[in-house]
Amino acid sequence: MKTNAGRFFEDFTLGETIRHATPRTLTVGDQALYTALYGSRFAVSSSDHFARSIGYDRAPLDDLLVFHTVFGKSVPDVSLNAVANLGYAEGRFLAPVYPGDTLWAVSEVIGLKQSSNGETGIVWVRTTGFNQDGARVLSYCRWVLVRKRDPASPAPEPRVPTLAPVVAADEIARHAPALTIDSWDFDLAGSADRFGDYAEGERIDHVDAMTVEEAEHQLATRLYQNTARVHFDQMAAEQGRFGKRLIYGGHVISLARALSFNGLANAFTVAAINAGRHVAPLFAGDTVSAWSEVLATCPLEGREDVGALRLRTIAVKNRPSGDFAGREGDGYAQGAILDLDYWVLIPR
Repeated sequence: MKTNAGRFFEDFTLGETIRHATPRTLTVGDQALYTALYGSRFAVSSSDHFARSIGYDRAPLDDLLVFHTVFGKSVPDVSLNAVANLGYAEGRFLAPVYPGDTLWAVSEVIGLKQSSNGETGIVWVRTTGFNQDGARVLSYCRWVLVRKRDPASPAPEPRVPTLAPVVAADEIARHAPALTIDSWDFDLAGSADRFGDYAEGERIDHVDAMTVEEAEHQLATRLYQNTARVHFDQMAAEQGRFGKRLIYGGHVISLARALSFNGLANAFTVAAINAGRHVAPLFAGDTVSAWSEVLATCPLEGREDVGALRLRTIAVKNRPSGDFAGREGDGYAQGAILDLDYWVLIPR
């Protein structure tokens, strides 16, 4: 067989390391297309002049563009035959990535557990993204529900990894260089609010909304070289539960992050992803809005320039974000599609 039909659950071995194909050099063109897809307006990743004035070499690429690119590398080897991407944890953004950098990725299988129905199994992987110099720029864990090739095949000994519920505060400032906050132009950044203006427990309605078009999510899926059939192959999707293509979950994360600008304009970089869950599917034609809760405010040891906000952002579809729909008992309110817990850095 010269072609790749993707791995099924039986094809994974606990502890194995998978080197993913197709290194990708990212350019300002990728950043421009990313902006066209989501409308992100954070000043540091939008303006070379702004970024240089506070201590970056130039405008770094959007953190989630880096995340999606590394994620896309892993899809042909991990989730080509996935039923669903179930969650994320221990996401660490380790260094800024600039236009001209080349990203490649490696994954380690850290957990396996067959589902009770015997037709699928959960695969946990830790994926690390590297740049052209071999420096780590991103690391995260995710777990996916993958089809079995043969439901009668024997199940492996279950191994569920223990993952940290929160990335430690002393690890989250590595992504940003020491910044000259005196040069931060709050007018150009879009808000006067800084670290001390946010309080634990505060809820922010991000007000704005975006309707997802078929062409947009198709462009995004291809931009990240994400080959999962469920996102772009309608013939394959017709055999699934919904009978139509699903929007890539990362597309929802980027929409929610872009929408969060209205209320968090100075939260200029994502430092870590503590946990994430896609709680319901999104389809073309749905309208996405978002709200955030400040879970914690954290001054960072040795950093007088920035502090960290731990945020929980909930994305919803086809309902206003101002009613703060989220958890309801053991589940979620109707319309909730994403529950993301993450750290951002913000000027002090």
